[in-house]
Amino acid sequence: MALSEKEVRHVAMLSRLHLTDDEVKHYTGQLAKILDHVEQLKKVDTTGIEPMITATASGNVFRPDAPRPSLKRDDALFSAPDHDDEYFRVPQVIE
Repeated sequence: MALSEKEVRHVAMLSRLHLTDDEVKHYTGQLAKILDHVEQLKKVDTTGIEPMITATASGNVFRPDAPRPSLKRDDALFSAPDHDDEYFRVPQVIE
């Protein structure tokens, strides 16, 4: 698929990327190859194939979401490097 440098610059602008002229030329070729590959994939006959929700056939491997007893506060705070009687203490990250 033909892709112009103008289109690559437009996508870069939408992505908030600042590209040099050399990068635009480089990515124009790479993106054109990617789009060509996607065009090839569109030609594959997929009739009768069920869509997948994941890339593997194992499906959802999460446990059921059921209520369970939680840790007691004292047990949770026991191995904390720094805490008061009720909460974990962590270094301040926002001024």
